[in-house]
Amino acid sequence: MSTAIVTVDRVTKTFTNPSGEQLPVLSEVCLELREGEIVALLGKSGSGKSTLLRIIAGLVQPSAGSARLRTSEITEPNPSTAMVFQTFALLPWLTVRQNVELGLRARGVAVWEREERVTDAIDMIGLDGFENAYPKELSGGMRQRVGFARALVVQPEVLLMDEPFSALDVLTAENLRGELMRLWDETAFPTKTMLMVTHNIDEAVQLADRILVLDNNPGRIKGEIRVGLDHPRDPRGAGFQALVDQAYRMLTDVGFDGGRSAFTPTPTTRPLPDAGVDGLGGMLDLVAAGGGRADLPELAGGLRFEVDDLMPLVDAATMLGLATTVDGDIELTVDGSMFTEADIDSAKAIFARLARAKAPLVGAIDHALSTAPGERLRDGFFLDLLRRGFTEDGARQQLRIAIDWGRYAELYEYDAAERLLTRHTVDA
Repeated sequence: MSTAIVTVDRVTKTFTNPSGEQLPVLSEVCLELREGEIVALLGKSGSGKSTLLRIIAGLVQPSAGSARLRTSEITEPNPSTAMVFQTFALLPWLTVRQNVELGLRARGVAVWEREERVTDAIDMIGLDGFENAYPKELSGGMRQRVGFARALVVQPEVLLMDEPFSALDVLTAENLRGELMRLWDETAFPTKTMLMVTHNIDEAVQLADRILVLDNNPGRIKGEIRVGLDHPRDPRGAGFQALVDQAYRMLTDVGFDGGRSAFTPTPTTRPLPDAGVDGLGGMLDLVAAGGGRADLPELAGGLRFEVDDLMPLVDAATMLGLATTVDGDIELTVDGSMFTEADIDSAKAIFARLARAKAPLVGAIDHALSTAPGERLRDGFFLDLLRRGFTEDGARQQLRIAIDWGRYAELYEYDAAERLLTRHTVDA
């Protein structure tokens, strides 16, 4: 087995919410990055992928556990690690050359060496002729090339990438992925291991030697997939597609819950997926049109969705009991079939029954309103409770989703001006 360059040992990370309570983001995460391998972190939104990446980069400190670079604990950014960001993070008033040399300047590298290394990095990443251009003159792909050059110029042992291709169009992203693999295969390439956060399953299978799948709320390693395919990889090949299916199965495996199934779900232990009723209904209609069962990779590919786009809809459908996931497929339940076939009033009645019983926050709001004086409560009451388990933005997002679901189900109404929730009343 090759040498472990980075070791993450039982890392837990919590953040403090406005009420002073601890919000868990990562729980007991263990992993190794070994010499000569590319590892992809794959998971839904909220699984702590980017937080874990920043802990390894030394930008965030764990609440418990440790991250080590070889034998040294990582407590701050170090010269052996560089990072490529999703949003390019270029300084607009600096030229390409000046942006690339920022890290070398910060490390006090001599001018003559700095100029030589910057020239080599610009040449290596295909930026020749753009040295004196400013970011606003560059396409998205060229700007991300600057981001890669800035990371590689410091000759890092460890290259960390936070969704580096997600802001690019399909063809540009594919080109840059190919360029990265070409560099990786060169013996002069200084980087010994790479860790990439992505929500694109095909990208993970295309690039990585190992794929680590994270569960969420809080983030924990759910499983590992060893790719075992030679480069270049054919996305149309049977082996490639089998790995994509395996990743989907792991992401949608409702059997894994970290032991939480023994507890009664609450609005904080089982948050609402960020899925609107229209999007959920549209996805279920597509599944119904395919005979009541659909292959998730094919469904996502046909819609040109990524995991972060599709999975909240899948999670909402399974939470409500409208669908189940089996071997990477989504299949309508009896309630799901009835929902897709029903007229609008009947569909609302089905949704109301399931949301009240299976969506903890919707059920909690419905119950609270049924016992409140005048069957009305201000939204601040629910926000205060939600802040105990979510950040401020997270609490507001949860309430927004619950209002959307409850309105559709005609369980309750919401007056945004008065910030008031009231039980739904039927006009006489």
